[in-house]
Amino acid sequence: MDIQLGDILKLKKQHPCGSSQWEVLRVGADFRLKCMGCGHQIMLPRKQVEKNIRQITKKQE
Repeated sequence: MDIQLGDILKLKKQHPCGSSQWEVLRVGADFRLKCMGCGHQIMLPRKQVEKNIRQITKKQE
């Protein structure tokens, strides 16, 4: 998958704040994602993130 810094991911499950959109802050073996609703940041393994993606919105250049 072609996921880059700044992309917005829509995941299968919602964050407890109600948002299901996450901004990509770090790409590698792990992803650092920031919730677009409350700003909470998490790190998840690449395999788990790629499995749970519903939609990718590319950042505006």
